[in-house]
Amino acid sequence: MDQSNITLDRMRTFVRVAERGSLSAVARELAIGQSSVTRHIRELEEALGVALFSRTTRRVVLTAEGERYHANAVQILRLVEQAGDEARDTGRASAGTVRVSCTAALGVRHISRLIFAFQDRHPDIAVDLGLTDERVDLVRDGVDIAIRLGPLADSTLKRRSLGQSRRVLVGSPDCLARHGRPTTPEDLVGFEGVRMSNIAGSDRLTLEGPDGALRAVSLGGRLRVDHGLAAREAYLAGRGIGPAHVWLVDDLLADGRLEVLLPDHAPPAVPLNLLIVPERAGIARVRLLVEFLAEAVATIPGIEWSSRG
Repeated sequence: MDQSNITLDRMRTFVRVAERGSLSAVARELAIGQSSVTRHIRELEEALGVALFSRTTRRVVLTAEGERYHANAVQILRLVEQAGDEARDTGRASAGTVRVSCTAALGVRHISRLIFAFQDRHPDIAVDLGLTDERVDLVRDGVDIAIRLGPLADSTLKRRSLGQSRRVLVGSPDCLARHGRPTTPEDLVGFEGVRMSNIAGSDRLTLEGPDGALRAVSLGGRLRVDHGLAAREAYLAGRGIGPAHVWLVDDLLADGRLEVLLPDHAPPAVPLNLLIVPERAGIARVRLLVEFLAEAVATIPGIEWSSRG
């Protein structure tokens, strides 16, 4: 193995190609020729003595050896970056990038605008915002912080509660005109609903009454979607009723394009949390963004700070 060819530049190029799955995309991102990207990968593979990618006509895909090397390379590059941050002075917000992962619909509707405001306040800090409903491995994927809805499994990550996300049962005026307006949870049986295919048990709707008691009713429907933004469009188009986070439909409720059904019986609220990689928590720019988001989420409709844990 020729260690002299295993440079940080080649390793960074490899990591970006692994994440983007495209040599040309990385070449555009780094503002270099595709031949330079190809050369970096080839020289790294020659130095390691293994193939890191399998090439197809459209994409490059990690081999088993490439997957193992990617996990280690991400760790190494993070340590190099962290060492530089600490050497420069962790007490100030040095220029650099904070990598954020966020639940997709929440990111599109609200978190993105908060990131814009943060960057207006701190123009030297770059933010790489990834939107996904997948539970990403923050350490493996090089993410500094993640904003997640729902209960969390035990982990070594630092957790900061951001409160509870309130939900409501919604339907369009057109849908209600065609199917009637339910007045009790029992009226929902047989009602046309929009179900989430990526959520187990979405054919059962759980509602919390004014006394705090929970009751579950069947929710039928011919349409199933796997994204909150698609559900929003389905409700708006009158395809059925269903539960929605207030922040997902606040504008539609305000102008009457959607209505809240059974206001005394709401789907239970969902916890909203901020996850932080412990080794990154002390870096000034990460800490600044964490503190900014912890306060700024108060501007998101339906986030109840009084329920913070």
